[in-house]
Amino acid sequence: MILPIVAYGDPVLKKKAKEISEEYPKLEELLENMFETMYAAHGVGLAAPQIGLAIRIFLVDTEPFAEDEELSKEEREQLKGFKKVFINATILEETGDEWAFTEGCLSIPDIREDVFRNETVKINYYDENFVEHTETYSGLAARVIQHEYDHIEGILFTDKLSSLKKRLIKGKLANISKGKVNADYRMRFPMAKKAR
Repeated sequence: MILPIVAYGDPVLKKKAKEISEEYPKLEELLENMFETMYAAHGVGLAAPQIGLAIRIFLVDTEPFAEDEELSKEEREQLKGFKKVFINATILEETGDEWAFTEGCLSIPDIREDVFRNETVKINYYDENFVEHTETYSGLAARVIQHEYDHIEGILFTDKLSSLKKRLIKGKLANISKGKVNADYRMRFPMAKKAR
């Protein structure tokens, strides 16, 4: 089932998400719905807060990046078929040089800005079967993981921008929270109901 994506301005996007247990109700169904929602919106990652749940789950599928001719063959191979579920994740370390890449977010449509992130990330998490993993990722895979991880920490990519950039997009962000944006996927707007 395709779920509406929560728009910028909803308090759930600023909450630090809670861990879940293996007994979390209908977990398999939730993950299927999250993947379906992400694909319908043409995203490469989706975190539970983006569908209104303040729980520590996010998923990624970087397959769309595998088609990017600007990336090296090695990078494209790494991104091909990189589809994972991260439950109760904790980033253990971020290393390597910071590098800029233009990021967007399904909760913040029509805004794309350069964000600086570390090259490599080491993360501990549980998969969809509640098997524990500690793994290290680099490049775009690391970036997608860092972006989605920020969501379960209550951080948006716009929080990482300079104060000047934040001022420049303030009006756009206000419009998104009021529902004044054209997204080609279902969204839930925090202010749209109050404005009526």
